[in-house]
Amino acid sequence: MTILLSNAGKRYNRDWIFRHLTYTFTSGNSYAIIGPNGSGKSTLLQAIAGAIALSEGILSSEGDNSTNAVTPENLYQYIAIAAPYLEVIEEMTATEFLHFHKTFKPLLAGISIKEIIALMGLANASNKQIRYYSSGMKQRVKLAQAIFSDVPVILLDEPSTNLDNVGIDLYQKLIQTYCKNKLVVVSSNDEAEYGFCREKLSILDFKNTASSSTLARNQ
Repeated sequence: MTILLSNAGKRYNRDWIFRHLTYTFTSGNSYAIIGPNGSGKSTLLQAIAGAIALSEGILSSEGDNSTNAVTPENLYQYIAIAAPYLEVIEEMTATEFLHFHKTFKPLLAGISIKEIIALMGLANASNKQIRYYSSGMKQRVKLAQAIFSDVPVILLDEPSTNLDNVGIDLYQKLIQTYCKNKLVVVSSNDEAEYGFCREKLSILDFKNTASSSTLARNQ
């Protein structure tokens, strides 16, 4: 799976969030979108997902031999995302929520929902409504539905939000174990969340409305 941004830009009113951004994201690689709070990292991540329209430029995508034709209209089928601004259904239990999620986005083969919940450290609360979960437990549910989705692209916005040290260690192990062959993009200013990423894209390099800067790559 490949996602391409060509001379992409997004603005709200007269303010450009980013501009003149050309970049290619490919399966099997991991990328970090970095920058200070409020710099537009989440906006860029949503643009990559096709969730918001670009103000200029082109978003395109290509499947590999294991995927059908990918278009802007069906790109969402190939992407799973976890972000602080995306809510889970709190009237459901974690078990119910993952079963519901599975009806429109398949989960990885060879692992049951019960096993997923156990891996996330939520076995003792699997039949409790999510509304009674702590913020850290809710974040684990968000990560579970993204990381265990059987899709080629995983987008993570501040994935360690509300997690303690144990939760952060778990997040890193899950990425290492289940996302090796996927296209992973992490939006964050915390190296604990994106330290595994092979390439880093600074949103600040694309604040200049006149010309683009080169990307800093760390491989």
